[in-house]
Amino acid sequence: MAAEQSERGAAVEAAARVLLENAGLQWRASNVRFRGGELDLVMYDRSTASLVFVEVRYRRSLGFGGGAASVDINKRRKLIRAAQLYLSQHPALANSPCRFDVVEASGEPPRLNWIRDAFRADDC
Repeated sequence: MAAEQSERGAAVEAAARVLLENAGLQWRASNVRFRGGELDLVMYDRSTASLVFVEVRYRRSLGFGGGAASVDINKRRKLIRAAQLYLSQHPALANSPCRFDVVEASGEPPRLNWIRDAFRADDC
């Protein structure tokens, strides 16, 4: 079961990356892990010259809310901290505008919904 979930998660992340790239975003990194948090995708939006940290969430059913609903305040804080650590490792990007997007996927086959600017660091 865990292997199946891991494969599904990887497939949904790959589909999210394709969606974002087709929309003009440029891939920078995937699955960047830090103690206490992980960045699913790091993209660059040339149209706004912004670094985009993307959380990808899959829910088989919407019974407990969509994927975006699962990005609660604690998850947001972890994502913000991971983004800060990423920026500290890439000083050339430290002054770039940043945003946090969520790509939620649900159903079989998964349908993707891209939520741009899903939350802001100063909201947390």
